[in-house]
Amino acid sequence: MSVPTLKDVAERAGVSRSAVSRTFTDGASVSTKMRQKVERAAEELGYSPNALASSLTTGRTKLIGLIASNFQNPIFMEIFDRFTRRLQDRGLRPLLVNLSDETDPQNSVRMMRTYSVDGVVVASSTLPPAFATAFRNAGIPVVHSFGRFSTRPSVQIVGIDNVECGRMAAQELLARGYRRAAFLGGPESATSTQDRLQGFAAELAKHPDVQSSHSFADAYTFQAGRAEMLRLIADGPAEAYFCGDDVVAIGALSALRESGLDVPHDVGIIGLNDMEMAGWENIALTTIRQPVGDIIDATVDLMADMLDIPDQPRKARLFPCTVVERTTLRPKP
Repeated sequence: MSVPTLKDVAERAGVSRSAVSRTFTDGASVSTKMRQKVERAAEELGYSPNALASSLTTGRTKLIGLIASNFQNPIFMEIFDRFTRRLQDRGLRPLLVNLSDETDPQNSVRMMRTYSVDGVVVASSTLPPAFATAFRNAGIPVVHSFGRFSTRPSVQIVGIDNVECGRMAAQELLARGYRRAAFLGGPESATSTQDRLQGFAAELAKHPDVQSSHSFADAYTFQAGRAEMLRLIADGPAEAYFCGDDVVAIGALSALRESGLDVPHDVGIIGLNDMEMAGWENIALTTIRQPVGDIIDATVDLMADMLDIPDQPRKARLFPCTVVERTTLRPKP
């Protein structure tokens, strides 16, 4: 059985091919009566408009480049799932791009131009701000989701205040009586790591009786968190750690338990993100919840608006985080 064509729909509806084309072109002028005839004929034939052909008419592909750089972190599976569904709900099509080994923003710009994307979402807290700025400079609508907060951002930012999250983690450890607290971050070059450490250290500095230290895992991965905690255990661990990401925290938790240390009796752990596995019974990680769903929904809505009105005022949209109490910190007195 042959696939129905635009010509078949026109003949069935008794209209011109251009009338069918206008019916399936966003923003094109077509009467209600004409639209009903065409849509009825299309449904009877099982016809679906060709997105590529439509892009040649409208000059828009509805493709949105979804760029990330850490596919080893399980939370990105949750992020990609929601992003792709939300983009599709808005009639947009995601193009997933892995920039884990990319260092030159211009290579990414060339790639996006090759695919004729209408816009780009940089969904990363580890790629430097220069990546998102490069797309803006190339005239491509861009939103940096999970990007670094700034009072004067160079692109649209949607995310959280990572400095404030660092303060929250420090306050949780202080409230539980820990007096030797440490930060175990992801890669030192990541702005999210830098900001979380900044807030954590600033809050602990208000308490001269508290000893603080910091170290970094090579990546936001389970293995990197585990390797760094094994090194710290060999040198003598702190009483409690703020791990700058759940997957790093889970790696650290694995190392502690394998070394015969009890969590939270011997060492306390608090993470950040509240990804799905953080709540599994065998992990039960106390963590700071990043409202990933709210961030993604706001990002997609903003991108859709920018496709219609590109010159949106640039600003940072921040969402508050909350502590999720489980079992890896000792209870508050």
